[in-house]
Amino acid sequence: MEISSKNVVDGTARSPHRAMYKAMGLDDNDLSKQFIGVCHTGNEATPCNILLPTLAEEAKKGVAENGATPRIFSTIAVSDGIAMGHEGMKSSLISREVIADSIELMVRAHQYDGIVGIAGCDKSLPGTMMAMARLNLPSVFVYGGTIMPGILEGKELTVVDVYEAVGAYDSGQISLDMLKDIENTACPSSGSCGGMFTANTMASISEAIGLALPGSASPPAEDERRNKMVYDTGAACAKLLELNIKPRDIMTYEAFENSIVMLNAVGGSTNGILHLLSMANEARVKLTYDDFERIRKKTPHIADMKPGGNYVMNSLDKIGGIPFVLKKLAAKGLINEDCITVTGKTIQQNLDSMSSIPEPEQSIIRPIENPLHSVGTAVVLKGSLAPEGAVIKTAGVEMTKFTGKARVYDREEYAFDAVAKGDVKEGDVIVIRYEGPKGGPGMREMLATTAALVGQGLGKKVAMVTDGRFSGGTRGFMVGHVAPEAYVGGPIALVKNGDEITIDTETSIIDLHVSEEELVKRKESWSKPKPNYTSGALAKYATLVGSAAQGAITTANP
Repeated sequence: MEISSKNVVDGTARSPHRAMYKAMGLDDNDLSKQFIGVCHTGNEATPCNILLPTLAEEAKKGVAENGATPRIFSTIAVSDGIAMGHEGMKSSLISREVIADSIELMVRAHQYDGIVGIAGCDKSLPGTMMAMARLNLPSVFVYGGTIMPGILEGKELTVVDVYEAVGAYDSGQISLDMLKDIENTACPSSGSCGGMFTANTMASISEAIGLALPGSASPPAEDERRNKMVYDTGAACAKLLELNIKPRDIMTYEAFENSIVMLNAVGGSTNGILHLLSMANEARVKLTYDDFERIRKKTPHIADMKPGGNYVMNSLDKIGGIPFVLKKLAAKGLINEDCITVTGKTIQQNLDSMSSIPEPEQSIIRPIENPLHSVGTAVVLKGSLAPEGAVIKTAGVEMTKFTGKARVYDREEYAFDAVAKGDVKEGDVIVIRYEGPKGGPGMREMLATTAALVGQGLGKKVAMVTDGRFSGGTRGFMVGHVAPEAYVGGPIALVKNGDEITIDTETSIIDLHVSEEELVKRKESWSKPKPNYTSGALAKYATLVGSAAQGAITTANP
């Protein structure tokens, strides 16, 4: 096996390089070992990531005490919660690509032999795993951990409750004092948002796909077990160097199938579809919307998790975390059990090693025979409004069909203002466009708007359609990722106020009830708007990014 770090530290010509390492406290014994980059996305931008620099030190110990030389470095992470509802959210999805690119550059530049990746907020998880697949060096991922729920009047709160409280306040349903109480209570500690939102969805997937140690997804950020889990991750990466197991050995087509099963079983975020497509691209695995639908239709939704359900990640942790879910699924033949993982063992071998733990009494994970939904909740829709596809999460959504009149907005802020003013009425289909990968750019999440609707009591009375995205915390009849997007002239660009739209999750249809002849006329008079950014990172992204239906990935030839 080629040891990349030898290119940097071996031979007389590399004496200057060794001198620089010795300036940082390393000696010849350290330089004789393989190097593992310990990457974290820590910062003070978000509670999700604030502890990651400390966790990186634990991972460093795990590497160093198991025969390799660790080198810590960091990369960016955007706080989706703080970027939400304004221009800043355009940077969120773009940060996924920057994270992957920056990890790639650091590892290539310094010729590290392996990677430990520690991530917290939404896009930092897939961004880190994308880099691991791209570089294909022995790698282990570990999540920074979930936040504890806030408790107010006996009810568990998450940040989504604060967003929904804004809508309730705007409509006069709660007082300013109550809004302030919810604000002050919802986020009591460090860690990522507590429900099965995007961060916890991707953490769950990291175990299902085999890139993370069993049981690593669910312990809270401030739990003492988290330090040990991160230490063990460093140790496991050092072991992987000996085994020479690489991400693409783990991230097979069958492993991605397991990930899609997990996404649907736990009622995970629609962002999981976008991120799995991007990760598959880096792993050189062909994954399409058809795969998501095929697997969804055979996967029961069994986890009663927020936002559609009642529990948070901390509750799931108390009953055994993601291994408990995997055991339930594997027992019914829903998991490809022979997939190799970062332990050097298969999924089934990992589960067998934990089989002595008695099953707890609980109501969080339903029996396969009595699920919350008989099929999965991450639904791909297609139709005249979205020929390439669109996505909707049905966890916690009672209706399966909605037909209404379009109320069109060319920018998220316009829609939010309309909701806040009470202009949106029962039966409306809110259309928010020019917020796609290229048009936004960056596919803004619409949590501020969707949560305001729920807070006003309209969550079950209206629908929304956008070429942007939704937060993992969104609930309601909300369709995102509409492709082709408006900016490239997709049908969503041609919708007018009053047009009738039908969304049907049973038949997986999303249709615009306008004749083809009329759409042709509208297309002839349509012209592409000027880009919102003409320089900088957002402009570069808009130039390079492809369709949401392929994961909104950036390529040299988009």
